[in-house]
Amino acid sequence: MIYRLGELFCGPGGIAWGATNADIGDPDFRIIHQWANDYDASTCDTYRRNICPSAPQTVYHEDIRKFDMGRLSDIDALAFGFPCNDFSVVGEQKGMDGVYGPLYSYGVKALKKFKPIWFLAENVGGLRNANEGKAFTKILAELKGAGYTITPHLYKFEEYGIPQARHRIIIVGIRNDLDVIFNVPSPEPYKDIDNSCRKAIEEPPIPEDAPNNEKTKQSKQVVERLGYIKPGQNAFTADLPDRLKLNIKGARISQIYKRLDPDKPAYTVTGSGGGGTHIYHWDEPRALTNRERARLQTFPDTYIFEGSKESVRKQIGMAVPCRGARIIFEAILKSFAGIEYPSIEPNIDE
Repeated sequence: MIYRLGELFCGPGGIAWGATNADIGDPDFRIIHQWANDYDASTCDTYRRNICPSAPQTVYHEDIRKFDMGRLSDIDALAFGFPCNDFSVVGEQKGMDGVYGPLYSYGVKALKKFKPIWFLAENVGGLRNANEGKAFTKILAELKGAGYTITPHLYKFEEYGIPQARHRIIIVGIRNDLDVIFNVPSPEPYKDIDNSCRKAIEEPPIPEDAPNNEKTKQSKQVVERLGYIKPGQNAFTADLPDRLKLNIKGARISQIYKRLDPDKPAYTVTGSGGGGTHIYHWDEPRALTNRERARLQTFPDTYIFEGSKESVRKQIGMAVPCRGARIIFEAILKSFAGIEYPSIEPNIDE
């Protein structure tokens, strides 16, 4: 079975790369791109260039709230990483009361319209706690109500060989009329992989002229401050002289001027960048380049991002790690092909 994949809130293509590169050794079971939608123009350009360069018209740059899904062709599978801004622990956590919170409902709408064989939905771990947990319960109920048996799980991607501590809720759903069971893939086969950020960024070395590799110009004060911050430390845990301390009241976010520990996976790559929220190199007194950040998200070096440097930073930060997505898609394909694979119990009750 070749599954035609539709994607809402597609981002730059981390999920799509994982889907279209999923390989279980049987060419009869694979996933191909059918259409995608996102509200950001540069993000759509990135997706077209890397995922479907021969069919750019299949990527629709439109606000989902105004988009006519009647223009879309039939699909066998649906993916939607619905916007996480209102569920993220970094943001204001408005949940369903925010602008972005209710957007998951367009994924439900697409499920009811197209009735795909299976779907994959993705969001941040904070989704479970939004609106005292009521938001997550409501979302799961609506996904089941659309006619699917669902398997929600909080994936810790660093346990799957990804060089980044990134925790995401991924819900896999299989249509109720099908006698197929999806199991969460076990991280056990990946336990011996060196997923340190040093290996990810330095092996092989990134060519100076690689795309999306411009260095950030750091101010003299930032360079001096980083000189006092050791690998793994941030602006609040380092022994800084008074003149370099940050005058911040309230929450002290641990990622402010945080330098990577080269021997561990990176901390979570985000789309933000101002006020010391870039990811900082463990050795050189600077923020990572977008290409280095893309490596932490396991995008291949051949993956070229379109748009301004700031737009590219946001695109990379919002994406799902390519290789992490591929692991889950391969588990879905194996489930349908009847191939057993190491699995674990889901850590979230439906």
